[in-house]
Amino acid sequence: MLKVAMVLIRLVMYALLLVALGGAIGAGVRYGMVLAIKPHSADFPLGTLCVNLVGCLLIGVLAGWLGPRAVLSERAFLFLGVGLLGGFTTFSSFGFETLTLISQQRLGAAAVYVLVSNVGGLGLAAAGMAAAARTLGPAATG
Repeated sequence: MLKVAMVLIRLVMYALLLVALGGAIGAGVRYGMVLAIKPHSADFPLGTLCVNLVGCLLIGVLAGWLGPRAVLSERAFLFLGVGLLGGFTTFSSFGFETLTLISQQRLGAAAVYVLVSNVGGLGLAAAGMAAAARTLGPAATG
């Protein structure tokens, strides 16, 4: 019984390590992308918007690539989907920046940000899934 518990603990720790490593890389890439975009975005959170839209596209590609067939292992998904893309996308930043725009009485900018983030994100996730299905065949989307 103790041996089984130790094996389970090792598996969970390995999964946490994959997620943490992917998250660190994703957060670093996000930071670099936001820094690169910031000089071109004035006082609108364009960097976060771009990161979230790219993240939606990438999670769509990953989901379409995985589909019902196990193209990627669970470990690869933990690293790429949960870790890397989880660290890359920035929903908490999105919420904070939306509230900041509202508190600055920039309601139009806040509305555009919410609309483009949500509609654009859904559209890009669907586009990613469709692109993966075209590339890998119809079985990729189930």
